[in-house]
Amino acid sequence: MSKLETESPHAVQAKLPTKWGDFTLYALETNSDGKEHVGLGMGDLTTQEPVLARVHSECLTGDAFSSLRCDCGPQLDAALQKIAVEGRGIVIYLRQEGRGIGLVNKIKAYALQDLGQDTVEANINLGFEADQRKFDVAADLLKVLGISKVRLMTNNPKKVQALKAAKIDIVERVPLKFGKNPHNEEYLSTKTGKMGHLL
Repeated sequence: MSKLETESPHAVQAKLPTKWGDFTLYALETNSDGKEHVGLGMGDLTTQEPVLARVHSECLTGDAFSSLRCDCGPQLDAALQKIAVEGRGIVIYLRQEGRGIGLVNKIKAYALQDLGQDTVEANINLGFEADQRKFDVAADLLKVLGISKVRLMTNNPKKVQALKAAKIDIVERVPLKFGKNPHNEEYLSTKTGKMGHLL
């Protein structure tokens, strides 16, 4: 149970003006993983209409530093822009840096990739699974915000499966293909070839 659930559903929130428009920032702390997550929402999220949603895992290098090694930053930007165009939606921002291995280990994985390993091989050689992220917490956070039906912006079938298993009704998968460049072609190929991401 999150701290929000012990109070009112939207107890910890604040306005957040952005370059895409005015959003509401929700503080979402769960006991299940001890991390602080956030939701960035726009419009009335309490109606029965499906909510345009993105479950986005933290990527400091891509989201903040505009790294070209991945497509994370462009995907986050695109999701927020799509929400702004519709005037309603939510990004659940999960603190799962480096597919769940943390920032320092992610940089170690980058160093192995510089030596020729792909992103999956690097994580495994560091002693981790290819992807250690958990998406059930995202379902919990959606429920805290009163959201049960979503149009999910993702290329990752694991997110779809996790949310469906947690009784979130995914009425549509919205592909999110942004950020391809010469520096991340192998990374994107590995995601589709080894991790099952959809085209």
